[in-house]
Amino acid sequence: MTTNRGTFEAATGDGPPLPEGEAEQRSREVRAAWEGLLQIRRLTNRQGGEPQGVPAEWERRQPVRAVALALEAARTKPSATDATGARVATGYRVTAGERPGTAVVEWVGPPGGGAAQEEESALAACVPLLERFGWEALLYRGPRRRRFLEVEPMGR
Repeated sequence: MTTNRGTFEAATGDGPPLPEGEAEQRSREVRAAWEGLLQIRRLTNRQGGEPQGVPAEWERRQPVRAVALALEAARTKPSATDATGARVATGYRVTAGERPGTAVVEWVGPPGGGAAQEEESALAACVPLLERFGWEALLYRGPRRRRFLEVEPMGR
């Protein structure tokens, strides 16, 4: 989300829902941020191959922000919370992984909203998106048998 300071932040799934009527503006902001990231990749990744498909050093240091941007740029729907922290929308949620340089992607939503039934197919759809952008995403089953992706830069 764009903060009140005007700084772009990728939607991690823990912020407020997008205000009504701002989808087009948000789409432009995401597109600009993603194009900027791809330009950083082109300028900094010189290992051969397709530089846009390899996370830049900035992304490796901030995997939550980078993975959230990749998912949002691919038009995957983020979850959202209200002012009390209660889930109000079903979608992805990106948090820091247990190991440095990793992120966790969950599919979450409000109680009774169907997130648990959607999670397997929704997370499976995230895997090829993330792989195309240079992230390895492995599907695991965690507490209460809920699935999640552990995400890290490829070639780590």
